[in-house]
Amino acid sequence: MASQDLRDARNSATDLKSGMEGNAEGINGQMCTVHKLGGEDTKRGFRKGMGRHNDYEKISVPETKVNQLPMEWWKTIIAFFYAAFNLFLTTFVIAVVHERVPPKDSNPPLPDMFFDYIDRVKWAFTVTEISGIVLMAIWMIQLFFFRYKSIVSRRFFFLVGTLYLYRCVTMYVTTLPVPGMHMTCAPKLHGDFHARFQRILKLVSGGGLSITGTHLFCGDYLYSGHTVMLTLTYLFIKEYSPRSFWWYHLMCWLLSAVGIGCILVAHEHYTVDVVVAYFITSRLFWWYHTMANLQTLKCSPNNYLTNTWWNPLFNFLEKNVQTAVPCSYSWPITWPPSCLKNSCKKYNMVQSI
Repeated sequence: MASQDLRDARNSATDLKSGMEGNAEGINGQMCTVHKLGGEDTKRGFRKGMGRHNDYEKISVPETKVNQLPMEWWKTIIAFFYAAFNLFLTTFVIAVVHERVPPKDSNPPLPDMFFDYIDRVKWAFTVTEISGIVLMAIWMIQLFFFRYKSIVSRRFFFLVGTLYLYRCVTMYVTTLPVPGMHMTCAPKLHGDFHARFQRILKLVSGGGLSITGTHLFCGDYLYSGHTVMLTLTYLFIKEYSPRSFWWYHLMCWLLSAVGIGCILVAHEHYTVDVVVAYFITSRLFWWYHTMANLQTLKCSPNNYLTNTWWNPLFNFLEKNVQTAVPCSYSWPITWPPSCLKNSCKKYNMVQSI
């Protein structure tokens, strides 16, 4: 009887040993069925165990979100200096072109269809500049409350700088005679660079406006800088304001249209100056915003707008802007500051002890 029990024990040990060797071979051969079944069993057992023991706490891991509209104020500062440099360059080119304007006695104004049918109104150009000042003030107020003012500001500065850079080229390559005999031009300096530089500073200090009495240059006709600013400010106002504000858009459009019309009524620019200025300003604005708002165009090999000379500047300014800028406004100033709020709160807690 004892020998029978001993034989049974030996047989059981042999079976156990062979089973373990079979499992080992399965693991080395990567065909272990026990491991596959154990994975599902472990999952089910873990879920059952979690169901029985509810004394656990779920830890939420915050997801890292990429900011699709970064402010990047340093890029805005660079765009501001780009615009300031081109505006100063424009005044310098105006001073140079002024010396090349032919005398109006020997070179009368060119024929213009608008001038043939509309007589000159003396105060019309004042209306133009007042309309421009009002539009600019409206745009500055709107920009002040805009949530993404850094992105929009650098777009505005870039377009202003580029448009005035184009204006430098067109003014310099072709010098037109004065558009009317009423034009009063400052005497030519004939190489006096010190006096010319003083005139440039005077023009810059007056903002290039005639109502300030600082614009005494002639020759800055093709194309109209006043039309550029009147058109550009209206386009920005409309683009970054709610679509439902139709009355607001209509009011700004009327200011822009009246200002542009009064340029021609005052006979301060040829009609071609105004038409070219509107065409270049509006197209450049629409091209830029089409590329900025459609992310697929930025990397598309079939986007021929990338052949423009300013595309590297565009990529620099818009590289991290990954979506269209929403029309969102907020109060830009926090008052009282958070540091004062925290200080008062702590002081009250100490008083209550």
